[in-house]
Amino acid sequence: MSDVVVVESPAKAKTIEKYLGRDFTVLASFGHVRDLEEKDGAVIPDQDFAMVWGKDPRGEQQVGKIAQALKGAKRLFLATDPDREGEAISWHVKDMLGQRGALKGKDVQRITFNEITKRAVQYAVEHPRDLDVPLIDAYLARRALDYLVGYTLSPLLWRKLPGSRSAGRVQSVALRLICEREAEIEAFRAREYWTLEARFQTPAGAPFTARLTHLDGRKLEQFDLPDEATAKRAKALAEAGSYAVASVEKKRTRRNPPPPFMTSTLQMEASRKLGMGAQQAMRTAQALYEAGHITYMRTDGVSMAREAMFAIRDHVKDAFGPDYLPSAPREYQTKAKNAQEAHEAIRPTDVTRTPEAMARELDGAQARLYELIWKRAVASQMSAAELDQTAVDIDSADRNLRFRATGSVVAFDGFLKLYREDEDDRAADLRAGIKPAEPTEDEDSRILPPMRERDPLKRGEVTARQHFTQPPPRYSEASLVKRLEELGIGRPSTYASILQRLQDLKYVTLEKRRFIAQDLGRMVTTFLVRFFERYVDTGFTSAMEEKLDEISAGQTDWRAVMRDFWKDFSAAVEATKDLKIRDVIDALDEDLGPHIFPERADGTDPRVCPTCGNGRLGLRLGRTGAFIGCSNYPECRYTRPFGVDSGNAEGAGGDQELGDDPATGEKITLKRGPYGFYIQLGEGGTDAKGKPTKPKRTSLPNGVAPDTVTLDQAIGLLSLPRAIGFDPETGEEITAGLGRFGPYVRCGTVFKSLDKDDDVLTVGMNRALALLADARARVRELGAHPKDKEPVVVRKGRFGPYAQHGKTVANLPRDVAMEDITLEDAVALLEEKGKALKPRGAAARKAASPKAAPRKASAKTAEAATRKAPAAKAPARKPAAKAGPKAAAKP
Repeated sequence: MSDVVVVESPAKAKTIEKYLGRDFTVLASFGHVRDLEEKDGAVIPDQDFAMVWGKDPRGEQQVGKIAQALKGAKRLFLATDPDREGEAISWHVKDMLGQRGALKGKDVQRITFNEITKRAVQYAVEHPRDLDVPLIDAYLARRALDYLVGYTLSPLLWRKLPGSRSAGRVQSVALRLICEREAEIEAFRAREYWTLEARFQTPAGAPFTARLTHLDGRKLEQFDLPDEATAKRAKALAEAGSYAVASVEKKRTRRNPPPPFMTSTLQMEASRKLGMGAQQAMRTAQALYEAGHITYMRTDGVSMAREAMFAIRDHVKDAFGPDYLPSAPREYQTKAKNAQEAHEAIRPTDVTRTPEAMARELDGAQARLYELIWKRAVASQMSAAELDQTAVDIDSADRNLRFRATGSVVAFDGFLKLYREDEDDRAADLRAGIKPAEPTEDEDSRILPPMRERDPLKRGEVTARQHFTQPPPRYSEASLVKRLEELGIGRPSTYASILQRLQDLKYVTLEKRRFIAQDLGRMVTTFLVRFFERYVDTGFTSAMEEKLDEISAGQTDWRAVMRDFWKDFSAAVEATKDLKIRDVIDALDEDLGPHIFPERADGTDPRVCPTCGNGRLGLRLGRTGAFIGCSNYPECRYTRPFGVDSGNAEGAGGDQELGDDPATGEKITLKRGPYGFYIQLGEGGTDAKGKPTKPKRTSLPNGVAPDTVTLDQAIGLLSLPRAIGFDPETGEEITAGLGRFGPYVRCGTVFKSLDKDDDVLTVGMNRALALLADARARVRELGAHPKDKEPVVVRKGRFGPYAQHGKTVANLPRDVAMEDITLEDAVALLEEKGKALKPRGAAARKAASPKAAPRKASAKTAEAATRKAPAAKAPARKPAAKAGPKAAAKP
């Protein structure tokens, strides 16, 4: 008779079962076993926020397996992750088992461990506890809040703002930050200023550079040299003077190491140093944790277990020597307000497993992230670095001018010998090939020659440099996570999913590692700020997070918090009941006008209709979303897609003739359609049976300005796909083409999208081979299917690896790597769990609208057209369960 242990993932189950032995049966819940019903009414405010949990077939199956295993067991250990979500999963499992009557006579206990090592797991089994009710309450409150906000605001958005997708309690605040930064950048006006630098030589002939800090006896501010004329005057004065050292200031500073990682700082550094997105960093850390290499990766804490601390100190002494070991252990205090959620910092479970020793055991991403975690944890217990900083002031003989030279030299490298933290995104940008706007000099590498007071100096060349102020940078993943953390919005475990959700909704894009607010995202933000300002306010959202923390600490009743929130929130929603579409349009047009209609260089009015010449352009809302239209409608039918007018193409339809096709003599035209610009050859014709045929068309690739398209470019785009050459290994032809997701290269069944800097018309063989090599790392060909001899492949997808045969796909089990599966296994998996790929585009629309279905009448207004929109999909930790029989449950 064995005890039963429930964990979250199969990979963790295998490891733990190995540690516990035959007396234990370890089963996985596969994450959440149930979730709120995926429809309106799953949280019932009128019943004190009772919740209706839907049945998840996989969750029911796993709970059934657990119930079966319990028939011959005395105890059930709930060993899910040591955080709020993990506590909730254990509560769900226990509640569902109780409803089945599977817990009669069973001792149910909760165990947690911060690392998956034999010692930690066995210690946890020996020291069980009860479920943490306040932590479960905090989960219920957070789940109810997110559900009510999502399922209340999202349908309202659909009715009042067609084309929008959804809103969320935290995601909408993060979106607001991105959109406000975009507005700051657009409103920014560069301001000119100048600086002066001079070369000097010491009496010993050693050269160095200093910058002008005082002019006419007065300290210079940033804009005191505003133009070339004033800079030239200052330069002339500087060249006329003689100089001597006025003062030399030396001081030694100490720089302490940063604390070991918590979730947010790991995401920031992984982004800066490794170029990993927040989602990728968390997935990789999860794999390292489940393999027993690092401690739990969702934490607000920076403290370390004393045993681990002293093990790291021993390693530092052995590897670097006693000088690199501080006299006492370094103990770090967490800033998290809720101690229950501040687990131990992220660190290696065994410091003797160095990155070099683990290189063969881990794949590329895991090895890089493990090295980062290992170095940060070890550096946190090393000696401080010591730097000698020097500042030299140089005065002219008449004391009207002063220059200053600064330098810094590392006297003792300390922890810098192992690890240096990136304070901002500049280093990451440089690694990514993004050139900074202003050149910078690393003061740590700048050493000043020896000097003393009153030393006469020989002046060399004086240089005046022109500068312009720079707009605030767009948020990177690292800087946005840092800002959310500073504001107290969200929690480290939620940041990755929030950032990904904004991209999935097409509210923002991530380009060159920076978030760019899209027009749809700005429209949604403007609507929410205008009509629900309180609920996208950073202060309000931060205060709500504090209340959730108080619930976790057992200091506040979660239903009382919900009642206070719902009273005001429902009243705010009710106030928009009579809100007319015209009010929404006017508000959006007013706030987004400067963005949609930017000032023109020639001073002409950007809102004048280019077709009728006297109509005024403005924002309009249709059944499918926003667009720009003329005020003289219906007399003038000029329209263009919603977004910034780039001055492209002329006329109401945006048609622009580029020339004639030399092969056919047909006109080649640049046109503007509902989904953007495209190129068309001729006007179509008829086939042999007299039926009309559509003209050949091709979309304009992203990044290609319509007003720059030439006839040769258009001919090249219409001729796609084009042959590049043949793969030297397989002999298959390599082609370049333009597809639904943009330009690509293809070889056989392997596709790879081109980067923004690649031109589909000119990309060559070497570049194509490099791109395809990267793509092949994500695709593994297993062989021919025994039935039809078509290829069976394994691919890496957004949600993990999957097998594919034709249009049939099947996800691989979580504990099976794509490198390990065989052809036979894949064929069996496809037969058992395979499902057809969902149709897309025209095929999907055709499938959704059978010919027999009557055509719906056009709605009179956008509000009427979207009145029956489906309920919003609330965020969840895993794909939400399908709706099932209602079962209201209270903890």
